[in-house]
Amino acid sequence: MSTTPKTSSLQSTEASTVASTSSSPSPDEKNWATQIREALNEELEEDSEVPVNIFNVPKTLMATKPDCYVPQQVGLGPYHHLQQELYEMERYKIAAAKRTKKHLQSENFESLIKQLNEHESRIRACYHKFLDFDGETLALMMLVDASFLLEFLQVYAIREERALPRVFHRKSHLLDYARTKSAYNEILRDMVMVENQIPLFVLKQVLEFQFSTPRQADGILCSMLAGFGKYLCPFGIRVELSHIQVEEHAHLLDFLYYLIVPRSKEPSEIIEVAGENEPQQGEAEGSSGESSSAKGTFEVISKLLSKLTEGPIGRLIKKIIFSDAVKYILKLPNTAVSKIPGYSVLKKPVESVLSTHEEENESENVDSNSNSNSDSNTTKPPLMEEITIPSVSELSESGVRFLPTNGSISSISFDAKMAKLYLPTISLDPNTEVTLRNLVAYEASTGSGPLVIARYTELMNGIIDTKEDAKFLRERGIILNRLKSDEEVANLWNGMSKSIRLTKVPFLDKVIEDVNKYHGSRWQVKAGKVITRYVFGSWQLLTLLAIIAILLLMVLQAFCSVYSCSRIFEISGDQLFFGGFSS
Repeated sequence: MSTTPKTSSLQSTEASTVASTSSSPSPDEKNWATQIREALNEELEEDSEVPVNIFNVPKTLMATKPDCYVPQQVGLGPYHHLQQELYEMERYKIAAAKRTKKHLQSENFESLIKQLNEHESRIRACYHKFLDFDGETLALMMLVDASFLLEFLQVYAIREERALPRVFHRKSHLLDYARTKSAYNEILRDMVMVENQIPLFVLKQVLEFQFSTPRQADGILCSMLAGFGKYLCPFGIRVELSHIQVEEHAHLLDFLYYLIVPRSKEPSEIIEVAGENEPQQGEAEGSSGESSSAKGTFEVISKLLSKLTEGPIGRLIKKIIFSDAVKYILKLPNTAVSKIPGYSVLKKPVESVLSTHEEENESENVDSNSNSNSDSNTTKPPLMEEITIPSVSELSESGVRFLPTNGSISSISFDAKMAKLYLPTISLDPNTEVTLRNLVAYEASTGSGPLVIARYTELMNGIIDTKEDAKFLRERGIILNRLKSDEEVANLWNGMSKSIRLTKVPFLDKVIEDVNKYHGSRWQVKAGKVITRYVFGSWQLLTLLAIIAILLLMVLQAFCSVYSCSRIFEISGDQLFFGGFSS
């Protein structure tokens, strides 16, 4: 009896609590409202001068191999801030920030935080994603991550034999941790990920507080970037790294990208995705040829059936074709009959004959044909992810010679007269796949020019199919393999076929076109195409003739079982088949 008022009072208390919480904004909503007010009160010109250059990885790429895009050891910047999986490295980051504070003294350290806080809008403008942090949190985050990054990058400045000031050349627990090769490579891979970047101007400001002049700070940062680029770039660097302009680069990945692909003023050329009835790139030799061949075979079979159904013998064949048994077989595409060679080729011509003979089945046949066409259109891939080019083995057999160059991607060329394909030497190590994948993702996100690196990976994916292809290029000095095996190299390239969009890169497309033209003009290739088209491609017609012969034998067997063929030919059935063996 006494529990009812207690329950009602409890329910009223909960209702009032829910009402109060629903009416009052949460701390996140207050924080968001405060940031929006501050952003609206700022001048528009300050944000418009800073382009967005730090992006989220496109979902189409993230789905292929997430480990190549998600940090595994350390999170830098706001996208992966304080994630549980990366929290182990926070103590190294805080230790690096403590050493920075000790060197700068407390007053200068607070001045550095204040200066980073004043550049809050500029920092936010670099990120594509909305940053749900207040200004002080963002400034502290940048300072801690920049201190960590600078201590890691000083290794490359030392490798450049740069005379670092004594106050900066200091040992840290991070360097002790990085002595382990596996841990060192994991941190290095995290540093080049698209979502793990912080602006270079933040690093520059932290260095300017540590050195007496801005020029000295620029020199140290340039030596760090130069050593970093030489160590991580998979191609030969032809750019003079002693004259690096830090202001021209947004972050480490952007700097690495323009080492490989120098800035160009050429506009981007984008290919629209082919429609349902339009041939896509790379289908001129393959699918279009096959479709035209199938169409020709269909027409030949249709004409053959129309001729066979004329005359007295044809009427008997027509009677068999129009029988209920044949109609029943044609309506069973999922049975074992559909596995008979030539069945799929014979089915449509027979259906066309049936449709012309029986008008009541015409609409049903049209629907089945339209359904089959719609199914083929829906299964057609939206993008041609692997370019059409012969493999290394096929090109070598047709006389193409592969020669290495010391340049970057721009050094790719083909000499049609000498049949020489020049490819840049590329060094493949445990860091290369992550580096290339994130360069492709960054290139696709910026959208400022042709997708040169993506097109290069498609080219390598096209010519390398097996471990023998990878071995061939390794023996020619084009691939410097620091991985476990040639098979791992082949898997690396074959796994990088996913692209964002189709694009035109004029000099690479010209090379691909010239290589295909040369390969197709060789007599061995032409002979192979003739054999494939007219010998192996004629099995449909041969199968049709075999089926017709079987049908005629079935007719003859039925006829003999009714009218006694032995009496007509004055010979017994045993003598009909085995008479040739009797003596």
